[in-house]
Amino acid sequence: MASKGGMIAAVAVCIFALISQSEAVIGGREAVAHSRPYMASIQLVAGEQRSHECGGFLVGEQWVMTAVHCFPQGAGNRKVVLGMHSLTEPEDTQQVFDILELHTNPTYRAENYDNDIALIKLDRPVNITSAVQVVRVLRSGGTNPTTDEQVDTAGWGATDNLGSRPVNLKELTVEVVDPMFCGRSDYFGNRYTRNMICAHHVYNKPGSRRQQKEDTCGGDSGGPLLFKGVVVGIVSNGGIKCGQLRKPGIYTIVSHYTAWLDGIMGPQPTVPPQ
Repeated sequence: MASKGGMIAAVAVCIFALISQSEAVIGGREAVAHSRPYMASIQLVAGEQRSHECGGFLVGEQWVMTAVHCFPQGAGNRKVVLGMHSLTEPEDTQQVFDILELHTNPTYRAENYDNDIALIKLDRPVNITSAVQVVRVLRSGGTNPTTDEQVDTAGWGATDNLGSRPVNLKELTVEVVDPMFCGRSDYFGNRYTRNMICAHHVYNKPGSRRQQKEDTCGGDSGGPLLFKGVVVGIVSNGGIKCGQLRKPGIYTIVSHYTAWLDGIMGPQPTVPPQ
């Protein structure tokens, strides 16, 4: 019978092998603090503690856009934090809100994350500052990115397949993947719909033929995908197959939901940048 120490070592080797073979999430960089002032952290409250669960982004003075699947049992015990860079350090830029209303798209399909878009109405209007600002969202009739075009995203999601989390906001540039690939059976098959964009960044590690990739992961859900500074997508199920080459991140195309969004939010005042 192997010793306890030998068994622990064997388990560690197995875990390392699994990570190595699954192209674990690599890359991204820490964002300049508050350079993405629209970013929101949706946090679960337990006593005096709050923990980051999902991302979101500010689209109106009292509205945050995010993903439906971040709320499997509704909005209970959650708060929204704006003006945040660090998950652990106190920052006087932060504004903390209760969720007054949660609007989930009625056509959302949990089996494949189709129509994964939600709106949060905050309990009060935000205080617009240099660290808290509204971002533009692509509307119906606008131009979405096409295959190989660069888009960018940000979040506090996992940095590897073991769930390690960054302390500070990270950002990432990825490329749109041909939807014909994403609809193939060895990618997502019929789970992939016309309401989705898939994207990742694949590269060869220096000195190696083995491909690596950069991608969104668990905890990034609900965050924005931007094309030329305008939000075109919402991080949807990028976290399910983190780092696997044939499982790019999937993003909900926001311009497909303009009428639904307008019906909830109504006309929004123009908010000048700080």
